[in-house]
Amino acid sequence: MMLWALLLVCSCLALRSSGKPAFPENEKNPGFWNEWAQRTLKEALSQQELNKNTAKNLILFLGDGMGVPTVTAARILKGQLNGQSGEETQLEMDKFPFVSLAKTYNTDAQVPDSAGTATAYLCGVKANEGTVGLSAAAVRSQCNTTKGNEVTSILRWAKDAGKSVGIVTTTRINHATPSAAYAHCSNRDWYSDSDMPTEALQGGCKDIARQLFENIPNIDVVMGGGRKYMFPKNMSDVEYPGVAKYNGVRNDGRNLVQEWIDRMKNQGGHYVWNKQQLLSLNPRKINYLLGLFEPVDLPYDLERNTSSDPSLTEMVEVAIKILQNNPNGFYLLVEGGRIDHGHHEGKAKQALYEAVEMDRAIGLADLLTSTHDTLTVVTADHSHVFTFGGYTRRGNSIFGLAPMTSDVDQKPFTSILYGNGPGYKLVGGTRENVSTIKFEDNNYQAQSAVPLTSETHGGEDVAVFSKGPLAHLLGGVREQNFIPHVMAYAACIGQNRDHCLSGGTAALRPVFSSMAAILTVTLLLC
Repeated sequence: MMLWALLLVCSCLALRSSGKPAFPENEKNPGFWNEWAQRTLKEALSQQELNKNTAKNLILFLGDGMGVPTVTAARILKGQLNGQSGEETQLEMDKFPFVSLAKTYNTDAQVPDSAGTATAYLCGVKANEGTVGLSAAAVRSQCNTTKGNEVTSILRWAKDAGKSVGIVTTTRINHATPSAAYAHCSNRDWYSDSDMPTEALQGGCKDIARQLFENIPNIDVVMGGGRKYMFPKNMSDVEYPGVAKYNGVRNDGRNLVQEWIDRMKNQGGHYVWNKQQLLSLNPRKINYLLGLFEPVDLPYDLERNTSSDPSLTEMVEVAIKILQNNPNGFYLLVEGGRIDHGHHEGKAKQALYEAVEMDRAIGLADLLTSTHDTLTVVTADHSHVFTFGGYTRRGNSIFGLAPMTSDVDQKPFTSILYGNGPGYKLVGGTRENVSTIKFEDNNYQAQSAVPLTSETHGGEDVAVFSKGPLAHLLGGVREQNFIPHVMAYAACIGQNRDHCLSGGTAALRPVFSSMAAILTVTLLLC
């Protein structure tokens, strides 16, 4: 222990005595910062003319559990993966011109869960934790509180308006976030009928997998995991034959995938379950796509089989190209769902790599669309009790040690820590010495203050990044359920259409101007 502390102190002294700062030489010059700030000022001034077009397309990127500390740490990781110190790097979402904060509490919870929050940012109403697509009048796990308390989502509003709609997630497709787009369920864990109590089944409630295919039967693009919830009990999985835990689990004997295939075979529908099948498709010739790539959740990006498992970016590219076939536009929900799982497991490296991958998908979506007619929003459902600190030096590995030891137990510690979770470990009655273990491993569980088998969500506000038509309306500190109302208003769907019919948005003015020009020319010719 004394040797470790001595080495740490010596390395810091050597760095200081060398006279070489741990940052670029040009940053010593005030002109560097002034010129950068002036460029940023010009960018800000150029955005004073607000985009008041009507949004033809809507994209919501949802980083599950991507609180502000996760955004910052992912930014540093992205830079370090590109050989930079990291702090000065820009995420794709950082480039969005408008940023606000959303309050994430559920109607019955100060620190929320992903089901109640999904109902807020998809259906426009706050809800109780554990429920999806239902108002706060519904009670978790009580089937008889479902009927009459259903609330519809912006995905449904877009579909009803003639747009194509899609869902892409790295979790199972019937997980909390995606399910709020199409399901009405008093328990987020009712993935299939085998997960439901007898009284709920007898009460007429449907499992979430079944609702995916029945509530909005023509969702144009669906991609994620969750195969086993779609197949009859004990039916072997196509990718993992003989692995019992991945067998089908449905007690009703239904094969929901085959039913979908039979229904869509004459409508340009395609079902795929691996990357090769997905990338072999010609998106311009596809009307409907169902892609289920794993029995449960997709693997972490760090553990992904790149030859058989599609990345989030690859799924998003195919999804957008299919949805763009509709001249009326589209709504797309994209979830980086395993950011949340990494944090729950105390595996910060997994979580942050998931966040960086979602940022790649955001960048790809930017290349495929235009801010002229596409409103893109990036946000999170909630945060986590994840943090990083310890007075780390510029360019310090985001997964590295703080440049100091504890003045209480004289042991080193990593910059990344959790408030609670599975990383709490005692060795000989004292905190584990992290210098004796591989703390930069993919599955290292960062130390936590309170021992829990699963780390918890955080209750602070989350960031909302937006760009495109009427993105400026997402400003200030707002309730989370405000998000779909703005998106619907921008696209003239749902209950927000009157302003479009009256020519209240700038996007309609060119249309009326063109009509006036045509009439004028016609009169002159006549």
